[in-house]
Amino acid sequence: MDIPTDIQHQQMGYDRTATMFTPEGHLLQVEYAEKTVRLGSASIGMVCTDGVFILADKRNEDRLVVPSSANKIHEIDSHVIASVAGITSDARVLIDRAQVLAQQHRITYDSPIETELVVKEVANAKQQFSQYGGARPFGVSLMIAGISNGRPQLYTSDVTGNYFEYFANAIGESDSKLKDKLRDKYKKDLTIKQGVKLALEIFKEVKGDKFDIDKFELSYIEKKEEKIQKIDGSKIEELK
Repeated sequence: MDIPTDIQHQQMGYDRTATMFTPEGHLLQVEYAEKTVRLGSASIGMVCTDGVFILADKRNEDRLVVPSSANKIHEIDSHVIASVAGITSDARVLIDRAQVLAQQHRITYDSPIETELVVKEVANAKQQFSQYGGARPFGVSLMIAGISNGRPQLYTSDVTGNYFEYFANAIGESDSKLKDKLRDKYKKDLTIKQGVKLALEIFKEVKGDKFDIDKFELSYIEKKEEKIQKIDGSKIEELK
């Protein structure tokens, strides 16, 4: 009986360190981390004509937890936000690093940091932990949105340290289904209100009976103000 390839790799020790390639050219610990990200709660980000937003599922089902302490969207600077999927403790380390970078940039250059510089710093840190021994990869994907030079931008950094700029994207649980629907329905001329309405519709289609508006949070940044606005729960639907 033939043994599955992944079991063979485990038996031969290819998954014992993040720096060891399989004969097929894979880094197994990185691939395991990518699977962890897909178990995390989902977020949808979208670039709109008047700004950019991220809508995130907090997926907090414990009534004993204070809701405000389980936020999925974090403020990097007054004009940059980030949502995470995967291991939250890993994300906290990267978020703290990005916040310090943004503060240092303001002090050094007396100007707000560009969104791409933030995601590049995060991506570099992730890449290092997939290259050196004695540490495991960060099991988290970050979606970073902001306004730079009057232009709304949305980036996503994956486990490997790669990042790309997007018009719209999704991370976390059922990300492939969310992305498929975004490809079909997203239009570049959407406003933030229209984009949020579309994102909610997509979440309702994908989550079905499990959809609960009270478990969602929204953060958006308008071009004219470049300040973060936050809305939770049923108030999100009122934005429509």
